Amino acid sequence: MSAVPSQSGWDRDAARRHDRKEDHVRLAVVQWSGSRSRRGGGHPGDTDSRSNEFDELEFLHHALGAVPLEQVDLGVELAGRRLDSPFYINGMTGGTEHTGHINQQLAIAACETGLAMGCGSASIALDDPSSADGFRVIRRENPDGLVMANIGVGRSAADAVRAVELLEADVLQVHVNAVQETVMPEGAPDFADWLGGIERIVAAVEVPVLVKEVGFGLSSRTLRQLAGIGVRYADVSGRGGTDFLRIENDRRPEADYGYLTGFGQSAPACLLDAGQLGPDERPELLASGGVRNPLDILKCLALGAGSVGVAGAFLDAVVDGGAESLIDLIRTWQSHTRELSALLGARDVARLRRTDILVRGRLEEYCRLRGIDAGSYSRRSES
Repeated sequence: MSAVPSQSGWDRDAARRHDRKEDHVRLAVVQWSGSRSRRGGGHPGDTDSRSNEFDELEFLHHALGAVPLEQVDLGVELAGRRLDSPFYINGMTGGTEHTGHINQQLAIAACETGLAMGCGSASIALDDPSSADGFRVIRRENPDGLVMANIGVGRSAADAVRAVELLEADVLQVHVNAVQETVMPEGAPDFADWLGGIERIVAAVEVPVLVKEVGFGLSSRTLRQLAGIGVRYADVSGRGGTDFLRIENDRRPEADYGYLTGFGQSAPACLLDAGQLGPDERPELLASGGVRNPLDILKCLALGAGSVGVAGAFLDAVVDGGAESLIDLIRTWQSHTRELSALLGARDVARLRRTDILVRGRLEEYCRLRGIDAGSYSRRSES
């Protein structure tokens, strides 16, 4: 018979979980605000100095192809809800006093601008009820909005039900994070039954399940597996945004996993890969990972994403200036996505998927190696 953990041991475990949450936010902010400071300031969320594979996608400009702005409607549907904007606040944090305040500010901004919102992993609140208010605050501040709960793939179906109840959530995000667990100092890289665990969660919860990576991408093979067990949505969450490999490596005393930098696929690569699958072979696609500006959002939509998650740029804005700063940024992005869509001649998301896109550089090489006809994307408007 196993021994019952002492209260002091439980307290130490809780303290370590709280410290890890704070580390994640601190190091994520350093990644995003550091790039902004290197270019000498600017509005939070402006295109930063870091390049990623979004830069290897280029819309082909047709000078007489624009449409009137008043004809553009980029509304999307998610979990049976109509949303006026094709992007959302992706899961970030929660579980400590500081991160609970961040969730409050994010939720205020989501309510004011009509965006859907996810949270960071609620597992800490399931294990330590004293931290639950850092998640409940999201629903308090945004009573009518679309809210996504979040747990890790290793949690039980019963925990998934509790996480949905905790946030009165409309969607449950289940994050898969094999790379992060491998590098995390206190990680638990036990991947034996992840797919079966997700299947049990899908069967147990009454809301749609959205499986997401944490920044290393979902391949077409993975998407097929998820569709096979009834997962309704998948966020490809590719490389290029908040780098949890780097975050966890920075938390290691030896920082000895630096050589793994760049592991995984980008969101554009994942979307191009998923384009080889029919709609019945994969879940409905969402995308995130390295989204820096409204143009990156439109590129994701044009490659097949139904909506686009933004985390790092919005976290930077909240830390820099609270909910007011983020509201200003979101409204700017809402205006820009519509204006750029009008410029591209796309009245809606469906028409964005018929725009012409040039695929260059490493991304074009990826397509060749995966058997994807990258050139066909440059001629889509002809049909």
